[in-house]
Amino acid sequence: MTYQEILAAARTCSGPYCKACPVCNGRACKNTMPGPGAKGSGTVAMRNYDAWQEVCLNMDTICENIPVDTRFTLFGQTYDLPVFAGPVGAVKLHYGDKLTDQGYNEVLVPACVQAGIAAFTGDGTDPAVFAAAAKAIGQNGGKGIPTVKPWDRDTLFAKLDQAKESGAQMFAMDIDAAGLPFLKGLTPPAGSKTVAELREVIEYAGVPFILKGIMTVKGARKALEAGAAGIVVSNHGGRVQDGVPATAEVLPAIAEAVKGQMVIMVDGGIRSGVDVCKALALGADACILARPYVTAVYGGGSEGVKVLTERLKAELSDTMAMCGVHSLAEISRDMIF
Repeated sequence: MTYQEILAAARTCSGPYCKACPVCNGRACKNTMPGPGAKGSGTVAMRNYDAWQEVCLNMDTICENIPVDTRFTLFGQTYDLPVFAGPVGAVKLHYGDKLTDQGYNEVLVPACVQAGIAAFTGDGTDPAVFAAAAKAIGQNGGKGIPTVKPWDRDTLFAKLDQAKESGAQMFAMDIDAAGLPFLKGLTPPAGSKTVAELREVIEYAGVPFILKGIMTVKGARKALEAGAAGIVVSNHGGRVQDGVPATAEVLPAIAEAVKGQMVIMVDGGIRSGVDVCKALALGADACILARPYVTAVYGGGSEGVKVLTERLKAELSDTMAMCGVHSLAEISRDMIF
């Protein structure tokens, strides 16, 4: 399948909210929730995408003509490129009846492994969602990052036990999910966590722990204090709070504050290998794409994941070569205009 064929196929089954647009920029879905849109005015998802388009790269082709190496190592695991599929929950509610969360992860997790990357898996109010995600990771050699919501202590520890059984080498929490309207007032309760509470969770996990949903230098330093091995600069695709900055806008300051002390990932509107290169030049170590991988799975299953990942890798490789760098370590801020 071609990428265009995957998009066309996704349009037949990912409605009524997601339109599987040629470019997933947040405009067609805007503030549709349920659906893949953003909260309130629906403008934050659009701002995420637009901010990457405003970043420009400097070309430099006076250099050695040698192959580009896009390989990335995270906590001892090596991947073909610094890209991960993002955690997505309630796909049936937001993207269409074709797949349940369980079915989605059963496709996504092994397909990512085969494509040379890994998937962050989602969580939900139904305990079976996280259990199935952990099972999928376990069936694929522990290659995947189980991601929990900020539940109460007992629920978190029970889910972390399931994650440990999967053999996963790292865990994550989307701490900003405390603002998801779908989780408010539910049982088990979910909500914000103090540094001390997060430290207890991270120590219990016993493996490198990533906190997703960091948008300030202050938040990054709190994550570091809590013992997080990594963070994801993320505003949850605009789905938890309206009127916040784009991730590209806050990434440089956060990277300047904690670079080298923890792994820095970023998501939000990243749609191409060119965007990935820009993010790395602004200080990220790796990038996460969520909505595009949903479209890939809905439109092409495992093949869709393969095609999307290969496209991102080719775009990243070409961009690096045209900017005169041949390894991820060579990507630097001076590449940004």
